[in-house]
Amino acid sequence: MIKNYRLIISYDGTNYSGWAGQKNTDKTVQGKIEKTLERLLGVGQGELSLTGAGRTDSGVHANAMTANVHLDTEMSPEDIRKKLNRYLPEDICIKEIDIVSDRFHSRYNAKGKTYVYTCYAGDGKPVFDRKYVYALDRQPDIEAMRRAAAYLVGTHDFMCFCGNSKMKKSTVRTINGLDIDRRGDYITFTVSGDGFLQNMVRIIVGTLLETGFGLRSAENIAEVLDARDRSKAGFTAPAQGLRLEKVYY
Repeated sequence: MIKNYRLIISYDGTNYSGWAGQKNTDKTVQGKIEKTLERLLGVGQGELSLTGAGRTDSGVHANAMTANVHLDTEMSPEDIRKKLNRYLPEDICIKEIDIVSDRFHSRYNAKGKTYVYTCYAGDGKPVFDRKYVYALDRQPDIEAMRRAAAYLVGTHDFMCFCGNSKMKKSTVRTINGLDIDRRGDYITFTVSGDGFLQNMVRIIVGTLLETGFGLRSAENIAEVLDARDRSKAGFTAPAQGLRLEKVYY
């Protein structure tokens, strides 16, 4: 009997071309999991389709990506989880698997997501964290960035923070929270919202960092939003500092 299975997945995106959307599925997280499932269940290539809650860019990480897939198997969810983790590469982990309603869809049913972006602002080098942080070459003004971030909270047209210049669908999104914290040498940007455009969080972080470096004022953020022009926003922060923290349903 075919059942709908929900998976909670963590992965290090360093060696992958994102979650999905590539012809070479060996280089995507989705593709790796699908191929492992096909081998585990003895089905043909392309017979399974794993749907993620969204896409992460090349090099971006995830603590808890949600996905779902329909499977015909007598194995228990826990057995599937254990066997998947045995055969998947060490940079992908299936944290949870459970059976859900046939109507559950990891992308369409998602109500929101939280992303965390981490910067290193110390005097040395983040040797052991280098794959997971953006190392800054100067100290940003945290309070200036917080003032700028306040302009982004709420419902806005985020066209200027979209990396896809050919985007035809609505670019209106709601950011429910944007917190900036510093602990020691590490600065984190925690962004929660109902959905995110391509590169949106990374462009937001780049723009806020420019504010922190004194390259633009906090008040300029309102002008950037009104312009709806990608060139008016800041640079796109590197992928390795970003991780998908949680998906909400």
